[in-house]
Amino acid sequence: MFNLPNLLTMLRVLLIPLLILVFYLPWEWRYLASGAIFGVAALTDLLDGYLARKLGMETAFGAFLDPVADKLIVAVALVLLTEQSASSVLAIPAMVIVGREIVVSALREWMAEVGSRASVAVSYIGKVKTAVQMISIIVLLTFNPALYPVFHMIGLVLLYVAAVLTLWSMLAYLKIAWPELTRGTE
Repeated sequence: MFNLPNLLTMLRVLLIPLLILVFYLPWEWRYLASGAIFGVAALTDLLDGYLARKLGMETAFGAFLDPVADKLIVAVALVLLTEQSASSVLAIPAMVIVGREIVVSALREWMAEVGSRASVAVSYIGKVKTAVQMISIIVLLTFNPALYPVFHMIGLVLLYVAAVLTLWSMLAYLKIAWPELTRGTE
């Protein structure tokens, strides 16, 4: 349980309260620090799975905690950013992203119960979505929107791209699961 990949995943969870604390500090450097904390979390997300596979250290605990850690830190960051902006412009893609994570997590859990978990494994589009999502959140956290409106706009555009990819990947998962979901309803 306490191998390097799992420790990296646990670090991602431990970074959540630090992100919240730093985000609300009354200092200008909080933006850069928040972006850096989230950036470290994003890097651990890339690294933990790679190391687990490369070093043969895949565990049931890691398979459980990795997606939970990802969803937690992304949801927390999106809530922080939405609260800060108090705008539907940021709330809409945040709602789409968090809502999709709930739907796909429930779908995966249900598919595992009916023995079809592999059919809703992470897809390539899901990986692209995650990368764009992480980059957008890093940009939005790192730059004070009042001082760097261009970077804020770039972050928002990337977040909307991530939201579109989010919907696309969710629909792909639902399409794969549809035969199981509709079994016995005819």
